[in-house]
Amino acid sequence: MLSELWQYTLTHGADIWSLTVQQLYLVAIPMACAIVIAVPLTILSTRVKRLYPWIIGFSNAMQTIPSLALLVLMITIGLGIGIVPATVALFVYALMPIVRNTHVGISGVPNEVKDAAIGMGATKWQLLWLVELPMALKVIVAGIRSALVMTIGFATLAALIGAGGLGSLIMQGLGMADNAIVLAGTIPAVILAFLAEFLMGRLERLLTPKGLRV
Repeated sequence: MLSELWQYTLTHGADIWSLTVQQLYLVAIPMACAIVIAVPLTILSTRVKRLYPWIIGFSNAMQTIPSLALLVLMITIGLGIGIVPATVALFVYALMPIVRNTHVGISGVPNEVKDAAIGMGATKWQLLWLVELPMALKVIVAGIRSALVMTIGFATLAALIGAGGLGSLIMQGLGMADNAIVLAGTIPAVILAFLAEFLMGRLERLLTPKGLRV
């Protein structure tokens, strides 16, 4: 099998690389949208308390839907097939870890620290930018890390609705009962997941004060 995989990689290296780039786009677009929308909205919910149950409720509900069913749901609500429904599905699937960790990070800043900042004359915005966000950043990044790894795995299923990526190679291999083709799609996806986990782990460690590192 390894020789067959090696031979396939040599003859179809350009195709594998192209599909890997597609996979990166499939992950990067919904993740960027999730971060840009979920982080500010969750921070707002720490100020407007009645918002948080709605935000976390929606994100939790999306997480409870099986990934394949979520892709089908995107089609049934009229988004068609291809990259658009895949992007929307990946976006809503990535929300929960980011929402949860952002809220935990901001809400977890000790009251005495916030009181000290206010006592020194900090405004509400200064309290957020200079105190709460820096102290919560490590927890927020941990949520993004979890969402990113999950999204990379989920993105391989997007091929089922015509969105491309490495999943299309896996589907092709399964259809042809060719393990070499399946591995040619699976191995790059696994490498991407491990690379994302490693890089985000390093970033998370960098954001941890030296005295708290283990």
